[in-house]
Order: sequence, then structure tokens, then C-alpha cells
Amino acid sequence: MTKHLPWPPRHITPDDDLDPSFVFDFRAYDEDLDDRQRWSTWLDVEPLMRGPEPRPDWVVTSQGAIDTELGILKTGKEADVFLVERADPLDPAGGVVMAAKRYRDTDHRTFHRAASYTEGRSVKRSRDQRALKRKSTWGRIVAAGEWAVSEWDALKRCWELGLPVPCPVQIHETEILMEWITVEGETAPRLAQVRPEPELLQSYYDQLRDALATMVQSGIVHGDLSPYNTLAAGDRLVIIDLPQVVDLVGNPQGMDYLLRDCANMCRWFRMRGLESDEQELFGELMAHAF
Repeated sequence: MTKHLPWPPRHITPDDDLDPSFVFDFRAYDEDLDDRQRWSTWLDVEPLMRGPEPRPDWVVTSQGAIDTELGILKTGKEADVFLVERADPLDPAGGVVMAAKRYRDTDHRTFHRAASYTEGRSVKRSRDQRALKRKSTWGRIVAAGEWAVSEWDALKRCWELGLPVPCPVQIHETEILMEWITVEGETAPRLAQVRPEPELLQSYYDQLRDALATMVQSGIVHGDLSPYNTLAAGDRLVIIDLPQVVDLVGNPQGMDYLLRDCANMCRWFRMRGLESDEQELFGELMAHAF
């Protein structure tokens, strides 16, 4: 027997027995963004362009999140670092402020110094390789992208090794989003800016030695380590600026870079009153490497 539905259709009330899978809460987003805002680029990038899992619970992955630029944090020769807040307007309490490192492209003027760092690295497309050698406009664009990817890869690798580096969130073109390292809500100072008490100074040195040992055991060297690209985050030392990371053995100057890193850091510790010798530290690290 054919069952006929009532006509006109009856009004469905919340008390009706509906399948819960057909019920959802719809809330609209405001489409208007100001000049400092953009929709989150999280879903615009491929999975490999996102930070390693498991991700910290503060990473915002909502499709409706908005990135709001809060201002510039640091300027550099190759890149500038901005503060960017990523938050879902429907969940503002779940937002997070991150550091956005943006490599310049056609305005680069200092990538020529990078030749010794990039020995052993390859560029897939021959056209890009030729442009890099000619230092053309396109070559500078390629260089910016290559250095952004190099830092991203190094940041991910160091994070996965448990090293004290900012948590990598994502890379999009020549922009890297990463953890903003703070102390009591403010940007952590560079190591060069602080004068720690003897106990904390010794702790910083021990952390540095352990971090360098982990790196050389994995066959990598920071290559440009100094008190200006390490942060004093309270009682924690954090290493930043990793685009020039080199292979300890694959790069002909790998060991020279490691010795220079040791010298730069030991000099600072001696100036702060802690006896430290770069040759001794270098020898200790070589024992870890081989």
C-alpha cells in the first residue's frame, strides 16, 4: 500500500524525532576584512608545509580563522619578522600570536654571501640554477624561496630532534609562521642583552652544549650561531635563525662553521664571567659526532 505524505507538509518542531546527523548549528562569518587581515592560510598549504605532528594544542587550524598583523618584531638583512594573531572570530579566546618570518625577494642584496653555506644543496630546475648564478631578478626570487624552505626544513628537523627552537607552524611561499618566544607576555630578549646570575649562566651553557651535541650527532651545524640569534626565555635558551644550517660532513667548511659557532658563544660566556674554551667545546662535540 502506498503511503501518502500530508499536504501541505506539516511544520517540523524541535520535539520531532530527527536523526542527529541532520542537525547542525550554522553561524555566519563576517566577510569584511581590513587591510591588516587575511583569511588563515592553513588550508592553503599542503600537509608537508605544516608543522610536524603531534602539534601543540595552541595551533589554530580552523577554516574560519583570520590572520591579523600586529606589527613588526624584527628587521634583518634577508627577512623581517612580524607578529601575527591567528584566531577564529567565533572562538577568539582560542587565538594565538605567532612570529611570521618573511623573506624578501627582489629586494635581496645579501644572498651572494651564501655560497659557502649552500655547497651540497641542489636546485631542481636548471632554469632556476642559471638564474641564481646570474643573480637576476628571478634568481633573487628563487633565492628567497630556497632560503625560506631551507629554514623551514631545518626548523622542523630540529624540533623533531627535541632541540630548543621555536615550534614550526607552517610555511607559505616565503613566509614561515612559528612559535612566538616570550617571557611574561613579552618577546624574549636576545642572549646578548641579558646578564644572568652565575647559576643561570651555567645552566645556559649546559643547555647550549647539549643542543650543539644533539645537532652534531645528527650531522648538522647551525653555521651562524651567536648571542644575537639565541633567546633567553626565562630559564630556557632558545636557538633561532636557522636558514644557513649546514651538513657537518657534506659541506667542506662544516667543521670550520662549528668551530666558529663555538668561538662566538664561548666568547660571550667568558665576558659574562663563565670560564669556557671553544677548543675544548669543539673537541667534545667532535667526540659526539664520530
